[in-house]
Amino acid sequence: MSTAERDRVRRRPDAAAWAAALLGAAGVGYRLVLTLLTVPASNSDEATFGLAALHIAEGRERPVFLYGQHYMGVLESYLAAPLVGVAGPSWPLLRLPVLVLYGIFVWLAYLTTRRLFSPWLAVAVVGLLALGSERVVRDQLTAVGGRPEVKPVVLVLLLVAVALGAGRLRHRWLATGAFGLLAGLALWSDWLIAPYLLAAGVVLVLAVPRELVGWPGVLLVAGFVVGIAPVVKDNIVAPAGQDSLSVLREISTKEGVVPSVAQRLRGGLLEGVPLASGLCPMDGCAPWARWFGLLYPVLLVAAAVLGLLAYRRAADHAARVRAAAILALVAGAAATLLVYVRSPLAATDPLGNARYLSVLQVSLPAVLWPLWLAAAHPVRSVAGRAARIGRATAAAVLAGLAAATLAGTVTFLAGVPGVRSEERTARRLADTVLRAGLHEVYGDYWTCHRLVFNTGEAVACGVLDDALRPGQNRYPAYWRRVARADRPGYVVGVGSPAERTLRRALGGRADAAVVARVGDSRLYHPDRAVRPWR
Repeated sequence: MSTAERDRVRRRPDAAAWAAALLGAAGVGYRLVLTLLTVPASNSDEATFGLAALHIAEGRERPVFLYGQHYMGVLESYLAAPLVGVAGPSWPLLRLPVLVLYGIFVWLAYLTTRRLFSPWLAVAVVGLLALGSERVVRDQLTAVGGRPEVKPVVLVLLLVAVALGAGRLRHRWLATGAFGLLAGLALWSDWLIAPYLLAAGVVLVLAVPRELVGWPGVLLVAGFVVGIAPVVKDNIVAPAGQDSLSVLREISTKEGVVPSVAQRLRGGLLEGVPLASGLCPMDGCAPWARWFGLLYPVLLVAAAVLGLLAYRRAADHAARVRAAAILALVAGAAATLLVYVRSPLAATDPLGNARYLSVLQVSLPAVLWPLWLAAAHPVRSVAGRAARIGRATAAAVLAGLAAATLAGTVTFLAGVPGVRSEERTARRLADTVLRAGLHEVYGDYWTCHRLVFNTGEAVACGVLDDALRPGQNRYPAYWRRVARADRPGYVVGVGSPAERTLRRALGGRADAAVVARVGDSRLYHPDRAVRPWR
């Protein structure tokens, strides 16, 4: 057999590759169906990204950050702009680029795990990533910024560094430039990925230390500057106190009672980690599901020890770089978790803020590695009882993790009919507003931008709080448009404080102003505007 023929045989997919391909296809297919059904349900945060995509497609805006923010990049809006620009507002089309990013992430996770660990561990990682509870799927499918695109970027950076260290890339200068560009784009998209980017940068330095002193280093810096340039430009012209760092500092240091370390650890580990891993429903983790949160830091320590041993025992430079990449996965997860539990958000609202831990999926191979080695280690007849118990325990933990992830997926699927009903109600509300001839309305935050997107901006909505005073209006143009209307409509929750305030203001004319009730919302169209702030 010739060398070329042997190479072709070697490149043929083996059993592990076929198994991973089937599991990955199942995960993508599962999420494609959910995307077509608009599950999870849409909301106004996602609608803001969709509206930004519309504005980009029409050439009206070129936003750097999400409207009303100065820290969350809108790369997902730019990716969706060609689709919604051609076909109009559509939740499935808005989410389609995010679905593609998920597929790329799973493929890269397989390649990374196979390259750094083992083929069948790669299959196990793909299998777990194919499943998904509501928290996991929401982070993977909804266009709410950052997390879907930064996870594959980290894996690309690590694979590039490992390939450079092994001398497998011919266009090495181009690779280092691309490394910098992707790192800059990722940091623009979501600052939460910074620990992973720093760890990947260390691996690159270890892989090609001498080359970075020359032109490859220049290209690395130039690529990063190009990727992060929109952030730099926006922050230069931002008013005082509205730059990214100031906004992030304000969010993380809000006034109030500072939670104790124990409360933050409990929210971060016992609620946040299991939720982000897909073991729990959105309304909280059962006591039996919190075990993984306690085990997670132990697995990180074990993976760090194994990575350090692999680094010390490496026979060549390529092996040392692979060990460094493993340590980068561990360091990225540890730093992300540490930053999260240092924030009061981990204790004050662990269920709502667990989304900030979704980037931990990048480190799943490293977290499972100690368990995989223990479970797969052959037990000889002369092995002690402790070794056999350790192997059985590791296998049981892996099986328990798979079962809990599957249970989280099944629980989520059981609630899909309710989600679909809620989504239909939102569309019915949009149709009702249009049939009433209303093109300017007031509503709460979670109503407004969703309504605007569902109507393709035929309706503008201004956000009011419970006292009917100006709320969080991310896009001022809508607020100004509604403010000019002589007789705007009002969409309020049935029995909500906002409805009670509106009815008090209308007095005896309140019942006559009711147009319709749609689900838990009621539409009013009074004979004159109610604007208490004027």
